[in-house]
Order: sequence, then structure tokens, then C-alpha cells
Amino acid sequence: MKKGSGGLVFSTEQGRMCPGCRHPVDDCICGAPSRPAGDGVVRVSRETKGRKGKGVTLITGIPLDEKDLKAFAKILKARCGTGGTVKDGVVEIQGDQRDVLVPLLKDKGWIVKKAGG
Repeated sequence: MKKGSGGLVFSTEQGRMCPGCRHPVDDCICGAPSRPAGDGVVRVSRETKGRKGKGVTLITGIPLDEKDLKAFAKILKARCGTGGTVKDGVVEIQGDQRDVLVPLLKDKGWIVKKAGG
């Protein structure tokens, strides 16, 4: 393994690190994208893995940066009346909220698909 290709990707003091400039992702100075670009489709799915049977709705592929994604997730959580979080560019909303979220996402002008069963 080359010595120049590796590096610090996570620090317990500062969280995720940018691979380009090696600063915290929030303070990145190199402008490297924090998430890879998707295929332009917003996918809404339901998942229960690792949550002791509790279902959550996952929304992936939203074409927003991290700051705007957190603000948009707050709007979605308020509209559904439930809690949730944003992890690695994926919005998690508690409960099965697919029927409520799909029309909201289509109103933003995005191509939306229900994924999974």
C-alpha cells in the first residue's frame, strides 16, 4: 500500500475528515464533494434492519448539500409529525411515511421512486 494514498478519515475529536485537504468535513477548504453524485432519482424505502423491528423510512438520492439536506429533513419530519435524522446523506424518518413523503418530494420537482417492498 502506498504511503501517500492513505490518511486520516475519522477523528474522535472532530468527526469525519475530508480526504483531500485533511480538515474536518464542515471546514473543508478544497471543495471536494462530500458525497458522490447519484443517478438523479430520489428513492423512498422502508427498513427495519438493526432497529429491533421498528420501521423507518429511508430517503436517498436527494440532490442537496449537507446543510440544506438537514434543513429539508427538518421540514419533512415536521410534516410527518415524527422524529428522524440524517446519516451520510440518507434521511431517516421514523415509521412508515412513504405515502406522505412521495408527493412532498415530487412537488420539489425531483424524480421519486418507491424502492423495496
